[in-house]
Amino acid sequence: MTILRIAAAGLSLLLAAGCSTPAPPRAEAGLPACSPPSGSVKMTPTTIDVVERAYFCILGESQADGRELLTVAFAALVRKLVQDGRDLPGAVMPALTGDRVADWAAFETRFRVIADRLPVLRDGLAALMLVAMVGAVRHARWERPPEVPPDHHDGDGYGLGLRTSAPPSPLFVTAVDGGPARAAGLRPGDVIESADGELAPVYPDAHPVRLRLLRPGTGRRWSVTLTPGVYPRDPAALRVVRSESRGGVAYVRVSGFPPDAANRALRAISRLRAGRVLTGVVLDLRGNGDGSSTEAVRLLSAFVHEKVTAHGCTADGRCQGVWTDDTVPLLGLPLVVLVDHGCAAACEHFAAAVKDLRAGTLVGARTAGAIPGPARRFDLGNGTTLSLPHRHHLGPGGEVVDGIGVPPDRHVPPTARDAAAGRDRALEAALTLLRP
Repeated sequence: MTILRIAAAGLSLLLAAGCSTPAPPRAEAGLPACSPPSGSVKMTPTTIDVVERAYFCILGESQADGRELLTVAFAALVRKLVQDGRDLPGAVMPALTGDRVADWAAFETRFRVIADRLPVLRDGLAALMLVAMVGAVRHARWERPPEVPPDHHDGDGYGLGLRTSAPPSPLFVTAVDGGPARAAGLRPGDVIESADGELAPVYPDAHPVRLRLLRPGTGRRWSVTLTPGVYPRDPAALRVVRSESRGGVAYVRVSGFPPDAANRALRAISRLRAGRVLTGVVLDLRGNGDGSSTEAVRLLSAFVHEKVTAHGCTADGRCQGVWTDDTVPLLGLPLVVLVDHGCAAACEHFAAAVKDLRAGTLVGARTAGAIPGPARRFDLGNGTTLSLPHRHHLGPGGEVVDGIGVPPDRHVPPTARDAAAGRDRALEAALTLLRP
């Protein structure tokens, strides 16, 4: 499914192109500028000049190897030629020396020769090469202004209307939010034995997805085709912070870390604490994969002070500690944090710090291992941008989290059987830890 998503991203940026006479590589006259976005820019075709800008921007802002970038880009080009039955005798990778400017000049010259033979594919091939090049740099992203469906309203979802467990198999439905999945009668706990398409499409991707399903409780097997679309979502599910008292324990679900998320969570705990004695706090961070590390640190700071929560390190090994915000009052309550494979980025900053600093107990499943660190965005000159991390994240103890994740102290993974029964064993374990 990852391959399909990458291909869709590249093809969504494919614009019609016309013939042009090969021009000498601009890199010979000096490196293209790598500058931050300057505001709204009209979308224009993704040309070889756009690829050039991205190439030198990546090399200037990371430790990537130029020869590797050009090799993966040329390989993507050749795959497309072969796939379309348009392979050419001249589609041969030029020799690379390690000189970034000279290598680009040779690469661009070879591309222009190929593109002149296939002018209708020129910008499409450039887009596919750029997708491959960016994909070779961990956590780099090529982005275009988001598109919104014409019939979209605030709060609407887009896609199949379902959420699933994390790979590996068995992959199963964890929730049905609406849309095509609800209309087709899917339920939590249904096992997805195969999926021909992207389970989490992004507009304008509207390719139908064929699923082969098993309902363990009945043994029923069937196939269904779902077409991504707009669907209304339950307003309550859109709230970033939800809270309730669970037998003297404050249960607070934080689905993301947007601005003010920490304050909202702490206010929720304060309201639950008013007029009653709490024995602890359960923070449910499952599926929390987006937001600000600053908000995560502020929330963590209600449980521990005067500690380094992480280290942000540059490529040359210079690291800077990220400290707790000691202006946040301590709650003085025991903490259990629910995590899973959907916990990523700022959520993993929080989880790694809780574990290393012994600020609480982690319950659930290993986190995603996808914490890129702060990123910078750069203008590619055609209305799209390139996002590149400029620091990598290390946990409080100096450990690598990205690509590895944070293991829970108590492993209570979700199962299809529990999802079908509506049972949350991870939450049950967390409440048990905090009740007298």
